[in-house]
Amino acid sequence: MSSIKRVNVAKRLSDMAVYNGVAYLAGQVPDDATLDITGQTAQVLATIDKLLAEAGTDKSRILMAQIFITNMKEFDGMNKAWDAWVADGNAPPRATVEARLANPDYKVEIVVTAAVA
Repeated sequence: MSSIKRVNVAKRLSDMAVYNGVAYLAGQVPDDATLDITGQTAQVLATIDKLLAEAGTDKSRILMAQIFITNMKEFDGMNKAWDAWVADGNAPPRATVEARLANPDYKVEIVVTAAVA
């Protein structure tokens, strides 16, 4: 049986679990909630890059992305950061929904699952 590797384990959640060749990331949120949607999204994507690197993989191996934004009117701003970040030729399946987030200043939260090399 394969072991489960957990990263940044806290009482309530881990930032990531890696099991059987797959990295499962928790919802990642921005460090600076004062930024606009594009800035917050860029911060979240940078965090995702770091976590994926820790798992031995990268954004070109994302299997699925789930994006939660607080206001669909900001969809284009989120996509501006996403489009600049997503790996050419490797855009993953993705869902984007409007949702109320845990911190009212957060504009975006992103969950990804990726294959580990």
